[in-house]
Amino acid sequence: MPTAPGCSSGTDNGTYLHLERRRGITEKVKPLRLFCALAMARAARLSTKEAKKKTQITLHNGGMWRFFRIFALNKLRFATGKPAGLAFVANIPKLKTMTIKTKLQTLIAAMMATTAIAAQQQACFNYFRYSGNDTRFDRPIDRTRQYFNPILAGFYPDPSVCRKGDTYYMVNSSFGFFPGVPLFTSHDLVNWKQAGHVLDRPGQLPLGGQGVSGGIFAPSIAYNEHNNTFYMITTNVGRGNFFVKSANPEQGWSDPIWLPTVGGIDPSFFFDEDGSAYIVNNDEPRGGSGYDGERSIMLHKFCVEGDSTTGKQVEIIRSGSHVEQKPIWIEGPHLYRIGKYYYLMCAEGGTGARHSEVVFRAKHPEGPWEEYAEGNPILTQRDGLDPLRPDPVTSAGHADLVQTPEGQWYAVFLGCRPYEADMYNTGRDTYLLPVTWSDGWPTILKAGKAIETVIDKPGLQPGGDLLTGNFTYTDSFRQARLHHRWVMLRNPTDFYATGTTRGLAITPKPVNISQRQSPAAVFARQQHTDFTAETELTFEPKSEKDLAGIVLLQNEDYNIVMGKTMVDGRPAITLTRTEKGSVRVATAMLTGKEAASPLRLRICGRGRYYDFDYSADGRQWQTLARGVDASCLSTALAGGFTGTCIGLYATSAN
Repeated sequence: MPTAPGCSSGTDNGTYLHLERRRGITEKVKPLRLFCALAMARAARLSTKEAKKKTQITLHNGGMWRFFRIFALNKLRFATGKPAGLAFVANIPKLKTMTIKTKLQTLIAAMMATTAIAAQQQACFNYFRYSGNDTRFDRPIDRTRQYFNPILAGFYPDPSVCRKGDTYYMVNSSFGFFPGVPLFTSHDLVNWKQAGHVLDRPGQLPLGGQGVSGGIFAPSIAYNEHNNTFYMITTNVGRGNFFVKSANPEQGWSDPIWLPTVGGIDPSFFFDEDGSAYIVNNDEPRGGSGYDGERSIMLHKFCVEGDSTTGKQVEIIRSGSHVEQKPIWIEGPHLYRIGKYYYLMCAEGGTGARHSEVVFRAKHPEGPWEEYAEGNPILTQRDGLDPLRPDPVTSAGHADLVQTPEGQWYAVFLGCRPYEADMYNTGRDTYLLPVTWSDGWPTILKAGKAIETVIDKPGLQPGGDLLTGNFTYTDSFRQARLHHRWVMLRNPTDFYATGTTRGLAITPKPVNISQRQSPAAVFARQQHTDFTAETELTFEPKSEKDLAGIVLLQNEDYNIVMGKTMVDGRPAITLTRTEKGSVRVATAMLTGKEAASPLRLRICGRGRYYDFDYSADGRQWQTLARGVDASCLSTALAGGFTGTCIGLYATSAN
């Protein structure tokens, strides 16, 4: 029988292992039998057939060891992994004094043990399926000339938009999630495709110790045609204000450039026609606030060549519009030059039901500024509307303007879809409306008019990602990288692997969802009021501290966890609801056969109430709990600025 390259048939039942190094030198290692290689395959939960195909084994930390390959005749062939920094090598005593043969034997044994330990702890999610079926979207539309509002459904707040040529770019707040600042592109303002994230490196986005609603607030994106550069400026509430820049937004962004002279939150760039540049932001008024919620808008000159502000800041707006009414929380400013005026558009009234958008104009960026007294707010859903109207949208505000190549103006802004009173679990969506002009003033939506679900816009190009309307998607995790929809909390370590027949493999961490650390979990947004989320889990808990399953996360103190764990020494499925304190809602004990089988978990949400089911045979669903009150996932109860995220989760600190 012919042997594999670099191998010989040998004796001892043909169980010699041969080590092929980069320079073509091979060495036979007799003490490591074929069963060791097979044990590595079993530890990684690979079948022999899979192991034959594998050219590499990825360890628990995802790194690769590239300087040799292991050959076991024609039976197996795989490369081992190299943890970051060679941490495990450094822990092997006297490694440098060993012979090559002994050194390689020791390394293989160490890596085999590491792989076995990691594999024992892994939770494998074979797929994730999400389906949304809201009544507001349950109607036919002509997608070549009509669109649904919101244009981005779910937790996509604080939109900012710009255009270069015929391509629009939009970003949203990401708060305590990583990667940060989702980036979308479109050619018609309606059909968007996620190009990735602006902040996709830990060095760009330090999030350690911050809450779920900490991190990134209100990013603003702008294009400077004078140097052909895009700028994204934002606030990291745990660190300060900064910006990044890129000549090609879809190919990556610079490291952060911090702005120590810009305080407060919500900074935004403006690049004028003559090449001058400015930053506007929300900050405390000069001399301090006169009442609770009083804020000011500040103006800073910006040196493009030096990537820094110059001179002193100027307070251009104090309090907001209709100052006699003591307006609160003027924020989210954007500065534009349109015709003979500069326009300053800001959010006002707070992010809840009183939210709105107001506008001012001036002949110079420094002012003096006049407000649109007869027209402000130019967008709101707080006054003059029937609270029982169909398909209500609330909290509208935090807008940004963009002009089409044909000269028409549009506004993107946030809004919410309550299912009851002011409760919504989906967070704040992104909406789109045309802008009308009268006497040199813009209006996004006339006072007393409700935001409609279906809007006319001719010339649309249907396509893009599944971001609005009713839809279903299934992620089998067979690709080498996670889809852009998946995010993690804070700054994650390497705890997961994709691209195998096992789907998504998560190594549990001694961190649970209620801690301000980075748990072993990946999250996708709940985008509908009525939805179903389903997964198939393979996991063998060893104690009550081990748990893997699905988490519905609003924040550390408001969440629901459904997972497989141990109860009284036996495998079980538990459902725990947390609203400040945690309560075990339901428990289902698993038989020996059920515990050994892949377990399907399903959540069906219908407004405020969610059902939780499981299947141990892959055919018949069994009820774990019905009608669980999920209002703990609403912003009204939980507070904060995010929407519910559905996580695939594993922990050894349950």
